[in-house]
Amino acid sequence: MKIIKYTLRLCLIALTIISCTEDDNTDYVKSIAAPTNVSAAVRVTQDNTGLVTITPLGEGVVSFTVNFGDGSEISQPINSGKSLEHVYAEGTYEAIIVATGLNGLTTTAVQNIVVSFKAPENLVVIIENDPAISKQVNVTATADFALSYEVYFGEPGNDEPIVGNNGDTVSYQYQQAGTYTIRVVSMSAAVETTEYSEAFLVTAILQPLAPAPTPTKAQSDVVSIYSDSYTDPDPIDYYPNWGQTTTYTQIAVNGNNMIQYGGLTYQGIDFNTVPVDASAMEYLHVDIWTADAFDAKISPISPGPNEAAYDLILTADQWNSFDIPISYFTDLNASLDFSSIFQFKFDGVPSGAGTIFVDNLYFYRSPAEALEFPIDFESTTINYAWVGFGDPNFGPIPVAVITNPDQSGINTSATVVEIQKQTNSQVWAGASMNLSGPVDFTNGTTVTMKVWSPRAGVPILFKMEDTNSAPDNNGNPSVFVEVQATTTGANTWEELSFDLTSFGTFSTSINYYNVIIFPDFGNPGAGETFYFDDLALTGGSLTPTLPVDFESSTLEYTWVGFGDPNFGPIPVSVITNPDQTGVNISATVLEIQKPTNSQVWAGASMNLAGAVDFSNGTTIKLKVWSPRSGVPVLFKMEDTNSAPDNNGNPSVFVEVQATTTVANSWEELSFDLTSFGTFSTSISYYNVIIFPDFGSAGAGETFYFDDIILTN
Repeated sequence: MKIIKYTLRLCLIALTIISCTEDDNTDYVKSIAAPTNVSAAVRVTQDNTGLVTITPLGEGVVSFTVNFGDGSEISQPINSGKSLEHVYAEGTYEAIIVATGLNGLTTTAVQNIVVSFKAPENLVVIIENDPAISKQVNVTATADFALSYEVYFGEPGNDEPIVGNNGDTVSYQYQQAGTYTIRVVSMSAAVETTEYSEAFLVTAILQPLAPAPTPTKAQSDVVSIYSDSYTDPDPIDYYPNWGQTTTYTQIAVNGNNMIQYGGLTYQGIDFNTVPVDASAMEYLHVDIWTADAFDAKISPISPGPNEAAYDLILTADQWNSFDIPISYFTDLNASLDFSSIFQFKFDGVPSGAGTIFVDNLYFYRSPAEALEFPIDFESTTINYAWVGFGDPNFGPIPVAVITNPDQSGINTSATVVEIQKQTNSQVWAGASMNLSGPVDFTNGTTVTMKVWSPRAGVPILFKMEDTNSAPDNNGNPSVFVEVQATTTGANTWEELSFDLTSFGTFSTSINYYNVIIFPDFGNPGAGETFYFDDLALTGGSLTPTLPVDFESSTLEYTWVGFGDPNFGPIPVSVITNPDQTGVNISATVLEIQKPTNSQVWAGASMNLAGAVDFSNGTTIKLKVWSPRSGVPVLFKMEDTNSAPDNNGNPSVFVEVQATTTVANSWEELSFDLTSFGTFSTSISYYNVIIFPDFGSAGAGETFYFDDIILTN
């Protein structure tokens, strides 16, 4: 209903997000756009008095004024959602609606007002089924001398009309398809009205008009059963003869194939000759569309047969996406073997009551977190696969990621890598580790590394190779860069720098995949232990890119707060983790204070070194510590003018909200960026913004955040 729609928009406008720019991060008001969609709902009393009620409408509006267009005084400002009344003489007028936003910008709209004491004439009514929404009817009515009209849609139990301005369109969605008598009452200022009625056939949309959401997960993390996005088993039978009465066909919508199972009793998918191994997967995904008011079940089956069913609770006329943990099925049936899945079964609930459309049936797992610079050894999901070499017998020397034995000085982080150089181990003894991909030198060409040595004056050699163990298996270990530095302290942490450009054949165009550390290089082992931490690249931009963990001592985490009670900055800083427990034992975190009476949209922003790379996924994960549960946290990214190319646009953004579930404890929240309508991985998002307790005025509370990562 149009009036309700605009009223909801007005109620939500107070929660509009403020964009921040490099020129003045605290002067967010300047970035607010002028009000939009300005109009008015107009009603006239049908008593020949000319009394008209005007309700201004718009988005991003603080107040309205109305020039009635009849020579009378302009109205006093009224707040959004309010109405005013005015008595007109008979005639046609152009009322001018002026909407004012938070920053004083205005938008003007003209609303025609016809006050006639004649009944509406030449009434024209257009009634149509909506082409995209099942069982929705759109009505447009136009008449001479009319100002508004009412539509009675004739569904039993609903006698309330929907009102629209003359010439506007109103809509209504029926519970069931069928024939209904629709009555239109066109109104002017006269007592008399003009009516039209029609017996109209309301139709349902019986198949999807748009394809299912396109999967974004990498093929390497998927075992597909049916999807255009991946490789499916071959051979496979999507309609085996199991004695069922369900019908089967494949249809295409916008070039995307899907399965249609009609009159679903039960139906199988059989790939018995080549079972699939989904034992390394974590979830089963499927997309289901139906036009019917019924549900379904899905059951993976392994030899035995062993199976377990999941209830697919379906909402009609839309794609329903399900991500079902594999553990759900094994908890129901421990004998279900996901290393040998050879069939699926769908059941209708109730049996035979409706039709389903199936797409994107596949198993998947979360992608491994990328191992790349900076490397801080704090992740619990990355495999830090160090391999030692060069012991006295040319075998491996001991190397492991362990708890930091000396959390002091410049390194209070929780975990470090330990390399033991045993007595009489080789002069070149050390440890190596392959990265997830070639080193990105965007942040510079100098490697910094924290080192703990039992002696001063110890030479440390840092090396990177283009090795045959690289992911593309086309490396060359004879292509390398190596630089040496020397410790200056004993039994304490210090940071050493290795300028890669000092090595003659170094080039940023080479794909370096392997990092190697040689403690006390050039000397036989003396039975000593060395510790290393926080490998980072500097010398370029000191601003971080995702992921952001706040552990680097060389990156600049330039967060800027905004929205205090006086529209200035709120306090924000990177501090020592005040609660190193649970899911977050890292050393440093981001603190955002939301002072008492700070703005509902108060928060903090930081520009990244470059555009966000979505190769690791489109879901942001963020560790949050909140003093209360049930606190809304809004995460936003913008294409801002402060971006490196200085061609950004702060009106281009993505924002997603999540809610805390615990108090005074760390938890990890997820923000699925694809749930925001205009999100695109092709947009260059440079600015990240966090809004704690979004939508509520500050209550003098402090929030902490850590480990901003991208994942699938």
